[in-house]
Amino acid sequence: MLQAKTIEIIKSTVPVLEVHGEAITSRFYQLLFQKHPELLNIFNHANQKKGRQQAALANAVYAAAANIDKLEAIIPVVKQIAHKHRSLGVKPEHYPVVGENLLAAIKDVLGDAATDEIINAWAGAYGVIADAFIGIEKEMYEAAETQKGGWEDFRPFVVADKVEESSVITSFYLKPQDGKETADFRAGQYISVKMEIPGEKNTHIRQYSLSDAPGKEYYRISVKKEAGMESPDGVVSNYLHNGVKAGDVLYLSAPAGDFYLDDKVECPLVLLSGGVGLTPMVSMLKTASERQPDRDVTFIHAAISGKSHALRDEVLAVTAESDHMTSYFVYEKPEDDDEGYEKSGYVDIDWLRDVLPTGQDAEYYFCGPLPFMRAVYHALLELNVAEERIHFEFFGPAGDLGKKEKVNA
Repeated sequence: MLQAKTIEIIKSTVPVLEVHGEAITSRFYQLLFQKHPELLNIFNHANQKKGRQQAALANAVYAAAANIDKLEAIIPVVKQIAHKHRSLGVKPEHYPVVGENLLAAIKDVLGDAATDEIINAWAGAYGVIADAFIGIEKEMYEAAETQKGGWEDFRPFVVADKVEESSVITSFYLKPQDGKETADFRAGQYISVKMEIPGEKNTHIRQYSLSDAPGKEYYRISVKKEAGMESPDGVVSNYLHNGVKAGDVLYLSAPAGDFYLDDKVECPLVLLSGGVGLTPMVSMLKTASERQPDRDVTFIHAAISGKSHALRDEVLAVTAESDHMTSYFVYEKPEDDDEGYEKSGYVDIDWLRDVLPTGQDAEYYFCGPLPFMRAVYHALLELNVAEERIHFEFFGPAGDLGKKEKVNA
């Protein structure tokens, strides 16, 4: 338990964190990797280069400070981050290292304003927050290892098949090398792939949503090829597309993530995706088809054109089997030979108003590029969808969908 004086000091730093948060977290990562370069084997270099990890950490630190007197309010965020930590292999011994460098970064950025009293207060607060993470992650590690078909850390899987789904997305069918069963997962969850790429100094770990329904003898991931090997984004995806072939071995974490379909709910379901964000949505669609055949489902996907549209035939096959399922495709820039799409341009509020289920009792799940997610989020708010019925997933560190007040999409 934190003393009242410590809580008072931490809360007094909230305005400072709002202004200097990203400068502190940027300095933190500089110090961390200078002193512990081995941790570059865990962190996503692309998110570091783009500043997304720094921004996400700054938001998390700010939220912790603002809620230091009621940490139970941020437990959902802690659990979300803990899922990612467990899938990456973050362990208790990493937390003292992180704490030491975070305090040093606060001191470096704030200078004389970071008094001993403030640093000591933050040291105490960090200890409490770290203990919360460690405790939750311990439970997650144990659950991942002891579940039927589960395992600890990373397990070798063989690429049983590799299928080109579109001009930019390829699917990989992955089976356990030991021939034993896979662990179950919830539709919408992801796995981490740990890779050692020729010519790369560090190990790279990337998280990919599982794009098929649970209960198979394989896992499937569908990976978008990012532009350019020179970009950190492109290092892993290009190697998967160009360097990995059937028969190769990849190392996977057990499935993780707190974004998944609630298949116990019977109300109408709406799945919206943009680009490669369709991967968890296809898993949800197929799961709903198998487990809730009488549930009304609307599937909406936005792609640049038919050429880049992955898993189209699979979605059509699933929705064609049920009178309760409908699919809509939106192409931003359709080509002359494209057909079978319902709208050109973007998903917008007027079109959504026409195709979404009437009433406000549906559950909405969406995923895709950040501009797409922002547009969908605010459109749903404008259509009076209750916040608790809106569920979404960011690929990578959490982003910002903007203020919650209703706006025109």
